[in-house]
Amino acid sequence: MSGDGREGGRRDDEVRGARRIPGPRGAVDDLDLETVERPVLPPPGGSAPDGSVPEQGVPEEGAAAPEVGAAVEAEADDGVPEPEEPYEPEEREEPEEPDRPEEPDEAGPVPEPPHAVTADATASASAPVLSHRVLKALLGAWALSACSAEETAAVEDHLTVCAPCADEALRLRDAVGLLHTDGSLDLDPALRTRVLDGCLGRRPARVPIPEWATAYDAETARLDALLRDIGDSDWHAPVRLQWFEDERAVSRRTTVAGVIGHLMAVDGLLSAALGLDDPLAGTGAAAGTGALGTAEVNAAAEVPLSPTRRTETYWAATYPPATRAVREPWRALTHELIRTASLAGPNVAERSVSYGEFALPLQDALLDRAFECWVHGTDIAEAVDYPYKPPSAAHLHRMIDLAARMLPAALAGRRGAGLAGPARELVAPGAPGRSVHLEVEGHGGGDWYIALDSPAAVGSPDRAVAQVALDGVEFCQLVAGHISPVEAAAGQEGDREAIRDVLFASASLSRL
Repeated sequence: MSGDGREGGRRDDEVRGARRIPGPRGAVDDLDLETVERPVLPPPGGSAPDGSVPEQGVPEEGAAAPEVGAAVEAEADDGVPEPEEPYEPEEREEPEEPDRPEEPDEAGPVPEPPHAVTADATASASAPVLSHRVLKALLGAWALSACSAEETAAVEDHLTVCAPCADEALRLRDAVGLLHTDGSLDLDPALRTRVLDGCLGRRPARVPIPEWATAYDAETARLDALLRDIGDSDWHAPVRLQWFEDERAVSRRTTVAGVIGHLMAVDGLLSAALGLDDPLAGTGAAAGTGALGTAEVNAAAEVPLSPTRRTETYWAATYPPATRAVREPWRALTHELIRTASLAGPNVAERSVSYGEFALPLQDALLDRAFECWVHGTDIAEAVDYPYKPPSAAHLHRMIDLAARMLPAALAGRRGAGLAGPARELVAPGAPGRSVHLEVEGHGGGDWYIALDSPAAVGSPDRAVAQVALDGVEFCQLVAGHISPVEAAAGQEGDREAIRDVLFASASLSRL
């Protein structure tokens, strides 16, 4: 026994032949001493209450128990018991084994050492015991599968009894799933429309955009998003514009900034029809891009320029070449066109917009501008290696419908120039005539019947003499002059001359 009343270096709580086995040691900042249950110690000279100290290694009947009374008597003689020390689980060296009692007779049983423990007790002592705060901090690592096997088991056991942690674990697992997606990060072309529809469903606009202007609104927004993403050097990337003219393919090289200037110059035709300022009029072609000469301004004021002449005028007046600065005036012009068209009322849809050699009602002119924004947006995207998808199916269907409605007039113009076959059956205006069945498949597709002999005739399935099948995007590329009529992958059946006339008339709709 030591001088302080402890036998063999044992602690005060080691009484009545039972040794306390320390539990697993937690992290220092995780141990809350106030929450640790302390053992109930007997008063000096008294006996321990039942269940306060588990029985371990009880000797068999008849075996002599180790002498422990000396420690209790010394403590009683002391007069004042030592204060209880808080339980601190820590690894310590195994205390010296107490002296065993004298061996009994050979006939008597051999007692078990008082410190002997079972295998189950050892296994339970090795299991990790973690606080709620630690388990909650491990949820992120558990969601990423970065925990050890023991930590994973402890966290999953905790989730079965803690609802807040279970909800947080579910949210973290959903977030981890987003980190490992293999899908494209490009925005869906219909995302803007869905967001606007959702917003307008909650709070309708005081002045809604007319249905016939939504395609122009969507395509200018998509092109503006592309321009916002590219760097300053990309604005000088070379872009090759293509179209068909005089039965042959024509191309023109410019830059990304030059393409936006071209779009702004042609949009000026719609500005004049709505009573807005023409971006080519006045003292400057665009903000920060140069000025027009007096003769050119006077010419623009006297006669409407065709899209090609307006573009050439803008390019000639732009020196040095346009840069990123051209985006803002083009964007402001598109917003002003949409706002003015929305405020002008329903009658403005039929207002005529002159393109020099032909004219279109405003609703078709805005659809034509939406088509050109998509086509040139694709040209820019290819030049800067940017992903760019076709328009939504509803908008693409309207663009194809506009081209199909323009084909009879284009056929008549080619026939007058000797580039198409002669009319075979002239009919009264509005009467059904010979037709070609144009079957557009896939995205935004449908069926159209193109009148062959007169632009005033009505296409009719009963008078169809041929059928041609094209993919929707492929037909638009043909109309834009990006593929030639002879290269169009078309399913053809019926009158070959009629099919050829329709395909070449489609390509003749393209322009700069």
